[in-house]
Amino acid sequence: MEIKLKGDKEFDNIPSLKQKALRINLNEDIYGTFAEIGAGQETVRQFFRAGGASGTIAKAMSAYDKDFSDSIYGYEKDGRYVTEERLKKMLSHEIELIEDRITRIKHPDKIFFTYANTVATIDFAKRFKGHGWVGIKYQIEPHQPYSEIILHIRFRENDARLQQETLGIL
Repeated sequence: MEIKLKGDKEFDNIPSLKQKALRINLNEDIYGTFAEIGAGQETVRQFFRAGGASGTIAKAMSAYDKDFSDSIYGYEKDGRYVTEERLKKMLSHEIELIEDRITRIKHPDKIFFTYANTVATIDFAKRFKGHGWVGIKYQIEPHQPYSEIILHIRFRENDARLQQETLGIL
């Protein structure tokens, strides 16, 4: 029996990052891709470390090289890679791939998602603090239109490794 004292505060049982990722991984209807370019290769790692990712993750892709990224998502006229426009191209491209490659006949109950980010962390001289664009395109029900969340992030940490870890947690 729990003992409660006057003035005790209620605490919610907040699941850990690992528990959240595992909950998604163990849902047999959730299926999708991760595409991370630039300095942001930390998010999908959280899902792999949680376990059970083989039924959730169709593909995890990381394109660090700009030429390689251009060959996948197209060339950016302004030469910038960490932009909202680039992120939207990534999300659209990855959703098209999963819709083309995963047949609804074989997987009628799957709800698809794609997570993408394009990120630049702090530079070596520590003059440029780092920022990125993060987004997810997802379904709530099979065969339904996709919802989309897009965030612009600015890092406050003064260490690239810490910025990458923050991105993975986000």
